[in-house]
This record gives sequence, C-alpha cells and structure tokens, in this order.
Amino acid sequence: MPLPLFVSSPELNGKATQIAGDYGFTIVESLPDDGHALVLTEQRLELHTLGKRAPGPVYVDFAGGGADWRRRHGGGRGQGVARACGLKGGATPHILDATAGLGRDAFVLASLGCHVDMIERSPVAAALLADGLARGRESPEIADIVGRMALYRGDAVTLLYHWDVERPDVIYLDPMFPEGKARSALSKKDMQAFQQVVGADQDADALLQPCREMALTRVAVKRPRHAPWLANEKPSFSLEGDSVRYDCYAAILNGK
Repeated sequence: MPLPLFVSSPELNGKATQIAGDYGFTIVESLPDDGHALVLTEQRLELHTLGKRAPGPVYVDFAGGGADWRRRHGGGRGQGVARACGLKGGATPHILDATAGLGRDAFVLASLGCHVDMIERSPVAAALLADGLARGRESPEIADIVGRMALYRGDAVTLLYHWDVERPDVIYLDPMFPEGKARSALSKKDMQAFQQVVGADQDADALLQPCREMALTRVAVKRPRHAPWLANEKPSFSLEGDSVRYDCYAAILNGK
C-alpha cells in the first residue's frame, strides 16, 4: 500500500503532487491515527510515526544536527568510513554508495572531498534524501559538498549491471541489517521507525559480486561488529570499531 503523504499547507500542493507522482505516494487530507506517513512542511519532507509515544520525525538535514557536528568534529579522514574507503593522505577516490539510505556516510565522504554517487531503491528513503540534497544545495556553507553527491534511484544490482556513469574507485555498502540478528547501528527510536518502513536488505548478499566487478580498487562493507561477513565471504581485511566493523574486499578486475 502506498505511503500516505500529508501536506501541511495548501501552498505546497504543487510540490506534493510532484513528489507523490515521482515516488508513488498517496496524498491524504488528514493523517491516519497510527502507522507511518510522510509530511511535507514548509521546511522539509519528514517521515512521521503516528500514535501515542511516537518518536520524532525522520528527515535529512545536512546543514544542521548530527551531520553538521560530524562534518566539523567527527574526526575527518581518521573516521572508520574514510579509512575503509581508502582516503589515505590526500587521496579522494570516486565512491559509489550503493545502499545510500539517508546519505549520512555519503555526506561525510563528500565533505572530505570525494565525489559520491548514491543508489537508493526505497521510495521513502530516496524521497527524503532528494529533499535533503535540494535544501543542501541552497545552503552556502555546504552547497559545494552536496554538489559532489549524485542520487540514482533503483535496485543496486540491476543498476550496476547497466551502469553508464563513470566507474567508481570504491563501492561502499551499508545494507540495513535484519532486526534481531545483531545490534543495529539504527538504535534510536526515530531510526528504528525508519527501518520499519524501509525494511531490511534481505538480499544484500547478492550485491557483493557485482560490486567487486564494478569497483576499480575495493568494496567497503559496513556491518554490526559481530555480524557475519556479507555473502559469507572473508574480506581482504577489516577495520573494527566499538559497535561496527568495516570489511574491505579487493576489486575483481575483469575488463569491464
């Protein structure tokens, strides 16, 4: 069933119609009593969980909040995601984030100078991410960073086999891990709600081989620290943090 989209102001009806048409949402005149819904406000597009004791909305804001703090104080090239993607010294590889989600790690990599292509198949995640990118382009402080980020919608495996964009040096994967199998990095209540709507990437194992064939140097996979290897394939090396692990696989250069 299409996710409902509620418009907070009549002046936004045109924009809401465009979003609903692009992503397959259904515009509603009032919010349901429970479940989830998208809400278009004058400030941004938000995902709401409805009902009593519901967590706060989920949205993409690269100019403020956690993204801004991480850009300023997150550790730069010493961060695990940067090290896993090969940002050594002054290297700024071209990266493809094939499971973009809300674009948080992609923004970190772009803030460190990388061009980052992103693939997202969930209409909800893609709509939220596109909204955040559009607002980021209007922010003088981060417009140049967001300008290095490009979003492509669709299934990653399918897109990779028909990729007609510049081939990336590194492909980064952070598949949504099934709930109950390991402690997820999405531990906050609002992000748990996001996971409920988007769902786990049950077919993530199928990504590893085409990614290794597409990448020029490596594939970096973010996993909960004690999770099994993707596709049960041992990585070339791993970088372990307190709660997550980055498994790195050498590219399979096959002349593509």
